[in-house]
Amino acid sequence: MYLIEMKRNGEYVFDGAMALCVQVYAQENLFFGEDILFPYITEPLVQVGRYQNAREEVNLPYIQKNNINLVRRDTGGGTIYLDKDCVNFCFLKESENQNSDVNFDDMYRPVIEILNEFGVENVQKSGRNDLEIDGKKVSGAAMSIVNGRQYGGYSLLLDIDETAISNALKPNRLKLDSKGIKSVRSRVHSLRPYLSQKYKSLTSVEFSELMILKIFGVSSKKGIKTYELTDEDWSNIDQMMERKYLNWDWNYGKTPSYSYSKSDRFSIGTVEISLDVEHETIKQAKIYGDFFGSKDTETVESALTGVRLKEDNLMRALENIDLKECLGDIKVSEFVGLILG
Repeated sequence: MYLIEMKRNGEYVFDGAMALCVQVYAQENLFFGEDILFPYITEPLVQVGRYQNAREEVNLPYIQKNNINLVRRDTGGGTIYLDKDCVNFCFLKESENQNSDVNFDDMYRPVIEILNEFGVENVQKSGRNDLEIDGKKVSGAAMSIVNGRQYGGYSLLLDIDETAISNALKPNRLKLDSKGIKSVRSRVHSLRPYLSQKYKSLTSVEFSELMILKIFGVSSKKGIKTYELTDEDWSNIDQMMERKYLNWDWNYGKTPSYSYSKSDRFSIGTVEISLDVEHETIKQAKIYGDFFGSKDTETVESALTGVRLKEDNLMRALENIDLKECLGDIKVSEFVGLILG
């Protein structure tokens, strides 16, 4: 098995979106005839599953206000919050059986053995893809099989930021009808309290380094086959990042079709807007309320049709519309804030 670390010019890269990109790049371009391990730690990040509705799963205003990035995985599964207190391990495994199915038991078996060695008792796989201790989730996993290669991984919640998790993964209370796959929320818990005293004070980087040695069954990294990404690799990865993982169309536009409505009280009265959305682009809009306008709301509704659900796009679409004539004395920024919730 080979190790590929998130290092560039000898420095760790704490970018979870970049880590995903490296993994997919390797899946498509690096073939060693052996399995590959990708450990990584990230700055605060929300990962949504490939088939999920980001607007339904995530409190978008909260993560934007707190500079928490969002990225869509290439694998399925639920939405998760990651930060530097989580340690993540992804694998690319060669599979001779082209028809093999994802197997989380095989992925988690060595992890459970390592955690037992670290003093963690009563850790066991729960459901299809979680690890639990006394009914509390300490790890979640995702996996897929592409072109005969098994690609997947898991996160170990060494410590958790309950406030960030609660706020980031608590979507706004929209009246939303979505066809996306919904996350199943579980009680999460830090892994640290269950570690024996010897390991309790490890930083996330130290814990990750120790896990790497245990996974490879060696006492030093000198005994590990390591592939260092070349300048050419990084150039291609940068291009993939721009094309995909930094691209709004991938992270938000891949959201399944849905409908939602949002209402609020303003000085002009109550305003409610209902939207049909496809790939995060408004296909139909309808405005209701007890406001007083001299013109029909159809002018505003038409201006919104075909517009992406992004603040700057919405502001531009409405900049030449006289909202006062249609709705009353409401600012464009207030109306856009209502739409985005």
